[in-house]
Amino acid sequence: MSFLSNFLSRSFHVPLPLFGKACAAALLVGVCAVVFAPVLLARLPAWCTLVCGVGVWCGWPRARWCGALLAGMGWAALHAHAGLALQLPAGAVPAEHALRGRVAGLPQHGTRSTRFRFRVDDDATMPVHLRGRELALAWYDSAPKAAGRAPATAVSQRHAVRAGARWQVHARLRPPRGLRNPGGFDAERHALLQRLAGTGHVRAPAMPLGDPTGLPAWRERMAAAIATQVSGPGARFVQALALGDTRGLGQGDWDDLRALGLTHLVAISGFHVGLVAGFAAWLAALAWRALPALGRYWPRPLAAALAAVAGAALYAAVAGFALPTVRTVLMIVVVAAAQCARRPTTVGQALGLAALAVLLVDPLSVLAPGFWLSFAGVLWLVWCLPGRDLHWLRTFLAAQGVATLALLPLTVALFGQASRAGPLVNLLAIPWWSLVVVPLALLGTGLEALVEGAGRWPWRWAAACFDASWWLFGALARQPWALWWAPQAGVAAVPAALLGVFWLLLPRAAGARLPALLLCLPLLWPARDRPAAGEVELLVMDVGQGLAVWVRTRHHRLLYDAGPAAEGGFDAGERVVVPTLHALGEAGLDRVLLSHGDRDHAGGMPAVRRAFHAPPLQAPPGAVPGSSLPCSRGHAWHWDGVDFAVLHPPPGTHYAGNASSCVLRIQAGHGVVLLTGDIGQQEEAALLATAPAALRADVVLVAHHGSAGSSSAGWVQAVSPRLAIVSAGHANRFGHPRREVVQRWRATPAEVLNTADSGALRIWLGRDGVQVREQRLFERRWWDAAERARSAVILSAVIQAANGPEG
Repeated sequence: MSFLSNFLSRSFHVPLPLFGKACAAALLVGVCAVVFAPVLLARLPAWCTLVCGVGVWCGWPRARWCGALLAGMGWAALHAHAGLALQLPAGAVPAEHALRGRVAGLPQHGTRSTRFRFRVDDDATMPVHLRGRELALAWYDSAPKAAGRAPATAVSQRHAVRAGARWQVHARLRPPRGLRNPGGFDAERHALLQRLAGTGHVRAPAMPLGDPTGLPAWRERMAAAIATQVSGPGARFVQALALGDTRGLGQGDWDDLRALGLTHLVAISGFHVGLVAGFAAWLAALAWRALPALGRYWPRPLAAALAAVAGAALYAAVAGFALPTVRTVLMIVVVAAAQCARRPTTVGQALGLAALAVLLVDPLSVLAPGFWLSFAGVLWLVWCLPGRDLHWLRTFLAAQGVATLALLPLTVALFGQASRAGPLVNLLAIPWWSLVVVPLALLGTGLEALVEGAGRWPWRWAAACFDASWWLFGALARQPWALWWAPQAGVAAVPAALLGVFWLLLPRAAGARLPALLLCLPLLWPARDRPAAGEVELLVMDVGQGLAVWVRTRHHRLLYDAGPAAEGGFDAGERVVVPTLHALGEAGLDRVLLSHGDRDHAGGMPAVRRAFHAPPLQAPPGAVPGSSLPCSRGHAWHWDGVDFAVLHPPPGTHYAGNASSCVLRIQAGHGVVLLTGDIGQQEEAALLATAPAALRADVVLVAHHGSAGSSSAGWVQAVSPRLAIVSAGHANRFGHPRREVVQRWRATPAEVLNTADSGALRIWLGRDGVQVREQRLFERRWWDAAERARSAVILSAVIQAANGPEG
């Protein structure tokens, strides 16, 4: 208590620098308090907080940190409101628009689609809510089912989309909306960080309005030159290292890079920008030493500082001004400004100034993992290696060890995984790639920019040097021990682990290390509550228009369907099911049961089987190749006090798509679950006739995503559940679930929940009865599109009531 009183007394009696480390830390705390809160501070309180904070920060030197804290809260809230205001209204229905604009960034051409960013023209002929804003568009091949492929003219037209080109398109737009699963990618947060107004897909007709121009067009020409002049697999990595163009990297490449802990080195990162800035500063200092007369006109330290800024800015431009590079350039500008002002600054002070600059320019940067990894990495190195006079090799090894240990909690918390091979691989990759491959790639880019064809040999040397290391790294990446997945832990586990790491890195005289390791355990080895014998747990994943259900008993795990996958496009098995299962702490599956072979149910199966070492596959006969267990009526098994029984299809029937869906009944000690696949009313009638007593359930999966061809009145009455789950995509083109179907289930009465609105749904059947958790409500976020859409509907109803006859 005395320590706290002394700290507060000192804080309010010692004048603080206006832009010191204390103010930077306070500003960061204020920003985080707003950005990571479940509810966003309203505009009026935000303005008041900002004005008061700035007044205290600038006018009361002894309480500057308090002013910076309030200013950070107000500034972050206003930026958040501005970011949401850029987007289409969360409750808006998909609508078509005729747009003109420019392709921003590098388009990604796939086998069946092209994806690109589109910046709408800021003129009076465009819709008011879209002028000057950026959209994420997809252009799909429209292939008739009978033809099997799109017309060649349609394919060639979408392949004509080039970076920097102007187009007129008709697009069907919707507000940013993503899937919500435990440990999953947050697409709505990503859209907020990228300041996207909406997403959509191009509908014919589309017409080019001009040739590609500007920096994006130059980057695409350089990427094409690398692909033409460099043969072999190393070309795609040279494109990534020289231009930040990762379009050529496949999912296998990214899997290998994650297993090796090298993703931060392949795409242009802040580390590479800093490296180029340091090289530019060194060249300027060398020139000033070689020509002393230059010092009469401009001092050498100032010339080096300006050269560093110019080099960093140029490299960021080559990378297309990606957010991580912009943050690094901003940090370098601040440090160079302090150098030009001839104010002596320590590394810690420079880091504080850089943090202030980044947070004042964009406080929402704290939502990006790169912000935390960049600043935390430098901060740990400054604290653990404060000016030690060590040999360069010992310094490098010590820095690598500190970075590996200190950033482990953040890496696990942000990505849910860590590379076991990373510490060893980075010892080789960082110097080799950063000091050999990247300089050669940049040299080739610079020469090619001056003379066409001059970059051929530096690019080829860069690819050869990269390939010389990749054969070894690739072999390590494919080892089963290379990558470690960590289960999702509670919020308090992260600060506890950071405290534990801080303790571990203290000098040896600080005390025992065992308590520090114990502080790390909640993050690295979180507790997992398994169902008791006779209990069952389910997770209906949010996979869009498809289905994937994870079922767990005391010692066994089953996956019912694996989510949708499109050819050359989104694969829910890879992007949703596998990461979600890892976040739940699952290292394997005892069985995969596919209801039927349609792509919205079985598309993700190959990715799941690859990730979990090919668990036994059960499916209706003829549904998918490779099934080892038939799924037909009469097949049953018993796991940990829970009975599983297949009710449909009848044995010996020919596979008939939806009609052959495997209906699974799960009888636990405290309730019944019915998983129905895509059966229709005809199959429901057959089950009503053959097994009416087995249909009663506490939890039911609404058949065929709630289509009008299922959930007949007799079926609904026979099941009479307490909870009915719909797995459907938001605003899907089929209109699932149908309103009359939802009303029919609610009349039983049952609570109807839709993954499109609730996110993933986790259900427990245990001693306390049926319990359910909605992912969007369990992890509330103020940028959540579904929650904002619900709020808009409620507000609209209130306004209509107020404006009604009684109002």
